[in-house]
Amino acid sequence: MNSKIIGTGSYIPPKTKYNNTFLNHSFLDVDGNPIPSENDEIINKFESITGIKERKYVSDSLTSSDIGFEASKNAIKTSNIDPETIDYIILAHNIGDVAQGSNQVDAMPSLASRVKSKLGIENPNCVAYDILFGCPGWLEGVIQAHAFIKAKMANRCLVIGSETLSRVIDPNDRDGMIFADGAGAVIIDSSEGNSGVLSHKTVTYSDNGEANYIFYGKSNNLKSDNTKYIKMKGRKVYEFALNKVPDAMKKCFDECGHNIKSLKKIFIHQANQKMDEAIIKRFYKLYNSKVPENILPMNIEEFGNSSTATIPTLLDLVIKENYNGHEIKKGDIILFASVGSGMNINAVSYQY
Repeated sequence: MNSKIIGTGSYIPPKTKYNNTFLNHSFLDVDGNPIPSENDEIINKFESITGIKERKYVSDSLTSSDIGFEASKNAIKTSNIDPETIDYIILAHNIGDVAQGSNQVDAMPSLASRVKSKLGIENPNCVAYDILFGCPGWLEGVIQAHAFIKAKMANRCLVIGSETLSRVIDPNDRDGMIFADGAGAVIIDSSEGNSGVLSHKTVTYSDNGEANYIFYGKSNNLKSDNTKYIKMKGRKVYEFALNKVPDAMKKCFDECGHNIKSLKKIFIHQANQKMDEAIIKRFYKLYNSKVPENILPMNIEEFGNSSTATIPTLLDLVIKENYNGHEIKKGDIILFASVGSGMNINAVSYQY
């Protein structure tokens, strides 16, 4: 028994926030001091490193469970299934439902339960729960769904990644320009064929302070209230990812039984363009190979970093729209990989 993706869906928020909209921000360092550069210089450097030119934000009336529901509806429609046949709904997020203008995290009941309710699923045997695993949360949800199906505990799962990170961005922190909103979802079904999940790998590093590389912290404006925002030790995250992610990817791919030359696409968490490209270069170096052309779909330039939603959103765009010239053909071997707070890393090799 294996598991395979039979349908994808996404929700792309309507509001586009361009880099030039940050020109009037007051950027401060962690000590509350003004950064000694003009804002246009800060933004140009940010764009050259991250590749981000714009990002998507949700409208004021929507929350993470709302857009997770929309992505799920799309995945269910694509799959052409009865939602009552779903055994598990697994929803990955980082901050719960944070309403516009609120600083309070709302995750009770779980966002997955809210999505189940919005979908109108009446079957009590459809179990809904959230997963908090940082940016790799959606991919870890895929791994869990695969485990349920392999163990014959489920036949069909809905796995969602949904975020509204724009609600927890510190306006005085230049790293806040990275984060965005969005939702992606897949239906994973049991399969007897060769397609589907081939291998997977997950690791957590926390013994050398890695657990605090991405965290909730106070504003860089030390005079502000005690509201907390998403924070990141950017340099440490970058160095950690380059040192640890390629090895995890290789261990995963080596277990799938295919030659590295057969790998057609890598869907990596859209965290930072320069970092992602460096990770892929180091991954191929482990095989004494050069990075093949057109191996790496990217949408961070247009969508920013929406954490758990980046991979399923990009996958949906590539499958349905051949996004930026990328396509997946039947039989293609692909690799998913992600890194994020925890610090967690995971990877999945997959035959389409």
